[in-house]
Amino acid sequence: MRKHTYQSGIIGNCAYLAHVNLNTEISWLCWPRFDSNFIFGSLLDDERGGSFSIKPEGDFESNQYYIENTNVLVTEVTSADGKYRITDYAPRFRLYDRYFKPLTLIRKVEPIAGFPKVRVVCEPTREYGMEKLQAYQASNHIDYVGLERPIRLTTNVSINFILDQQYFVLNETKYLVLTYGSPLEAPLITTCEDFLMRTTAYWRQWVKNTGIGNMYQEQVIRSSLALKIHQYEDTGAIIAASTTSLPEYDQSTRNWDYRYCWLRDAYYILNAFNNIGHFEEAERYFHFIANLAVKENKRFNPLYTITGGADIDERILPLKGYKNNQPVRVGNQAVEHIQNDIYGQVLLSLLPLYTDHRFIYEEHTTSPKWIVNILDKIEATIDEPDAGIWEFRNLTQLHCYTNLFQWAGCKAALKIGEFIGDENIQRKAQLLMQKAAANIDACYDETRGVYTQAVGTPHLDASTLQLIMMNYIDPASERAKRHLQELEKELRADKGLFYRYKHTDDFGKPKTTFLITAFWYVEALACVGRLDEAIEIFDNLLGFTNHLGLLSEDVDANDGSQWGNFPQAYSHVGLMNAAYRIDRKTDKPSFL
Repeated sequence: MRKHTYQSGIIGNCAYLAHVNLNTEISWLCWPRFDSNFIFGSLLDDERGGSFSIKPEGDFESNQYYIENTNVLVTEVTSADGKYRITDYAPRFRLYDRYFKPLTLIRKVEPIAGFPKVRVVCEPTREYGMEKLQAYQASNHIDYVGLERPIRLTTNVSINFILDQQYFVLNETKYLVLTYGSPLEAPLITTCEDFLMRTTAYWRQWVKNTGIGNMYQEQVIRSSLALKIHQYEDTGAIIAASTTSLPEYDQSTRNWDYRYCWLRDAYYILNAFNNIGHFEEAERYFHFIANLAVKENKRFNPLYTITGGADIDERILPLKGYKNNQPVRVGNQAVEHIQNDIYGQVLLSLLPLYTDHRFIYEEHTTSPKWIVNILDKIEATIDEPDAGIWEFRNLTQLHCYTNLFQWAGCKAALKIGEFIGDENIQRKAQLLMQKAAANIDACYDETRGVYTQAVGTPHLDASTLQLIMMNYIDPASERAKRHLQELEKELRADKGLFYRYKHTDDFGKPKTTFLITAFWYVEALACVGRLDEAIEIFDNLLGFTNHLGLLSEDVDANDGSQWGNFPQAYSHVGLMNAAYRIDRKTDKPSFL
């Protein structure tokens, strides 16, 4: 069986993300937001998904690469008639003391060799492919009508060639500028070249400002660039992935919409940005979380939209699905779940507001109310079974991981209470830490020397690796080493891949490994002093990227195939944090 990898790269500017396939298609583009209807969605349906391609006549070969240290993507196409290059990018640079990040996709097409014949097809859609937009010809552009705001394609390609989908000889550089709302009203060629130069310079300067160690620089840079464009800069939210319904494995029906912000990811994401020294992104994410903490009087939801909303009703679309994998879902029913680890995640996320001197405490004078409010939520839920980090749909348990993050969150609250001199917060945090610890210890299996997934179950869970990484168990202790060994026996696969768990859940037994847990495994190995093994496995995991160094959510341990939503921000965060852990040769997060 042929190894499956995702044949595309991503471009973006922190206002939108687009996928560019090796076959030149813009296979996924949602406008005006990450979670909007797709404009192009051939990723999920090659008939209804619309099309934006620049293909040659006849058979062809192609290869892709990023311009070094940027999110500017190049696709080179070779056919019998010649060779040409497509440079795709989303403009982003400083302008008038702000970031210029328009809903604009620019495609530069230039001949390299011979006289290639190409055809430009541009057929945007609405309502997730239910209708194509109406195309209207103008002097030097095409207007596509049918959305709240117009889409325009401005180009120096013959308008009639595009509308008639006619082949033409590419004998000079052409530009295609697709805009949503505000059209390009400036000289086409000079503007596109200027935007490309500025965008390239922006990303390279951003990378220069990235603090990374000497090991795995290339991989950390690519992961950092990928993570960066998963942040919706307007609000600071960071989505798990830009796609929906890419299956956890072929025909699994485990197809979910990941275009939302999960609070359970907060600690790991903030750690990653802190590890590479990017304060601005972390600060925006802090503010997103702080806004949620202030406004939520009842339960926190496990996930939110990029504007902090919770209207995320799940529904199924009549689309073919990726490689005929159905159902195609938009929205996510997990918003209704009870996941009680998120309160600890929020407290851990707020901790740097007090301990990091780049923040000014006086700006947060109402914060004691936030902290007490979240501690109250932990108190109310500390003994309550929940769906857990893996979002079981028909199973609730008293999960070890949930109580671990409640313990860690209360430890963060204790530090905050000490910082602001609030004895009430300190007392409450200490009491709740003890309760959380009692529940964690109730998961310990004395016979096997391992912490189980939840109180009263024999099942093991990769999330309990965090007991070592967060210093609940002393990494130097025999208990930590034994716990890790027992997890390895049951959950480790070839080359260091790691299953989340192996018991039957709502959809049967999982068949693929979860990439983030493999990076957690690397960190745990480093923590207990097995550094050579950590490095060996990290090197193995680097073999599970696609041709551009991008990571999926899941990997099939049998053949190394990529599955799940792609690229997965969470997986890239895992790579960044594992590389940092190895590079520092440390086993203790700075805040714990």
